[in-house]
Amino acid sequence: MPVPVFKASPRLPTIRIAPGLWAVLFMFTQTAAADVLVVTDSRHPVQAPAGVRVIELDQAARIEVELAAHLPADPQQAAAVVQQRLHDGGEALQRRIGHAYQGVADAWGLGIAKIPAVVVDRRYVVYGEPDVHRAAARIDAYRTRQP
Repeated sequence: MPVPVFKASPRLPTIRIAPGLWAVLFMFTQTAAADVLVVTDSRHPVQAPAGVRVIELDQAARIEVELAAHLPADPQQAAAVVQQRLHDGGEALQRRIGHAYQGVADAWGLGIAKIPAVVVDRRYVVYGEPDVHRAAARIDAYRTRQP
C-alpha cells in the first residue's frame, strides 16, 4: 500500500506518514483543539500537559492555612497579622485566592462528582484517570463511536 505524501510547498520538505499514524495524529489534534479542564486536589496528582487548566479543589484551603500559620492567641493581634499578610501578598495573593475559589465554582457548575476528573469541551468527563492524555484518548475514542 502506498504511503500518503503531502507536499505543501516546493520549499518545504516532503512529509511521509504511515497510514496507521494518521489516526493517532488525528486523535491528538482533536484533543489539542478541544477545551480540556482537569479537576483534582493535592492528594490526587495528575499528569497534565502545559496549557491545560488544572483546578485543585483544596487550593483555597491551603492558602487559608498559609495566612493563618503561627498566629498570636490574641484575636486582635491575629487579625492584624492576617491583614498584614494579605497586604504583603498584594495583587498576586489576591489573584491566587480568586483563581482558587473560581476553580471551585467552575467544578461545581460542571457537576463534577469525583476526582480526578478530566473534562473535554465542558461535555465529556473521565473520572479517576490521572493521565490527561489517556483520559482525552478515551473521550476521543468514545466520540468517534458516537455520531
